[in-house]
Amino acid sequence: MTKAKNISNRKLLSIAGLGWLFDAMDVGMLSFILAALQKEWNLSVQQMGWIGSVNSIGMAAGAFIFGLLADKIGRKHVFVITLLLFSVGSGLSAFSTTLAVFLLLRFLIGMGLGGELPVASTLVSETVPAKERGKVVVLLESFWAGGWLIAALISFFIIPKFGWQTALLLSALPAFYALYLRWNLPDSPRFEAVQTKRSVFQNMADVWSGQYRRETIMLWVLWFCVVFSYYGMFLWLPSVMVMKGFSLIKSFQYVLIMTLAQLPGYFSAAWLIERAGRKFVLVTYLIGTAVSAYFFGNAESLPLLLTSGIFLSFFNLGAWGGLYAYTPEQYPTEIRGTGAGMAASFGRVGGILGPLLVGYLAAQQTSITMIFAIFCIAIVIGALSVLILGKETKAKELA
Repeated sequence: MTKAKNISNRKLLSIAGLGWLFDAMDVGMLSFILAALQKEWNLSVQQMGWIGSVNSIGMAAGAFIFGLLADKIGRKHVFVITLLLFSVGSGLSAFSTTLAVFLLLRFLIGMGLGGELPVASTLVSETVPAKERGKVVVLLESFWAGGWLIAALISFFIIPKFGWQTALLLSALPAFYALYLRWNLPDSPRFEAVQTKRSVFQNMADVWSGQYRRETIMLWVLWFCVVFSYYGMFLWLPSVMVMKGFSLIKSFQYVLIMTLAQLPGYFSAAWLIERAGRKFVLVTYLIGTAVSAYFFGNAESLPLLLTSGIFLSFFNLGAWGGLYAYTPEQYPTEIRGTGAGMAASFGRVGGILGPLLVGYLAAQQTSITMIFAIFCIAIVIGALSVLILGKETKAKELA
């Protein structure tokens, strides 16, 4: 590979990663804003659950619609549209004065988020050489940890002093710079090489055809279980800390510490994915997530809570990196955006149910231990789907 090609890959990674970082800032801050809004708007736990779930409803719609569009108008154009939708929605939500308006804007933001993430990983997968593809996509995902880290810092220093509205404005403004950079990004060479005219219905049918049915079932189960557990656990982390008896400020501090563990989770997964393979990374990191979630749910002391929370972040976000690397590799170029988008869209249904379930169970006085046990079971099911139905795609050229 030439030096110019290396620079090109790094530029692609940085431009795509910036959008990923701003997306993560928004999702990360939402978990902290939930705790602040509960106090300011006197929200019930059910209403808090709906804020997280409406975000995921938007993500489900966005992943589906923009996944289909990516195979029709190109990866780059969808990349630009989704970031614009997210940036404008995030900025406007800072001016919300009612829960209804906030929920509507969270839906639009969710559409941008849900559409961007699978399309971004598809674009990078189709541009990077096979021997580096998995590593680069996991490194792309690592920008998510950077966004969460910035979200935790903004939430810790800005929300208590200047309010959640200021935090949302800070997250929206830099995203426009990423939009400017993305405008000059070339589209996927693989997409541009495919000139066949196919309908979206034909693409959707092909995803479920006999040739790809096994891959589709595996991905849909995996996506549902990972998203269900992630949004159920992580959107509620600051609030769970409060439920366990810590102050709002202390809970922000502890979640910030846990968030730092996401970075080594990504980097270790990026190192392993081209050596041990996609299946090994996904199964190992998902089992690690399940074990960590069990101990977090049962933790009574602060040291155990922090330790299990750190391992929860490490393994869960490493698994996410493997998920985004693995998904586009299951389909040929003609239906890659559709297949990845439909899997992500179905997964977001889990993101709708997860926060709602926590809100409902918390209102019923269900213990944190029982709630996290449910997420443990879901994560194990996701790991089993990869183990039984998944095929190894390490270093294979994309179809």
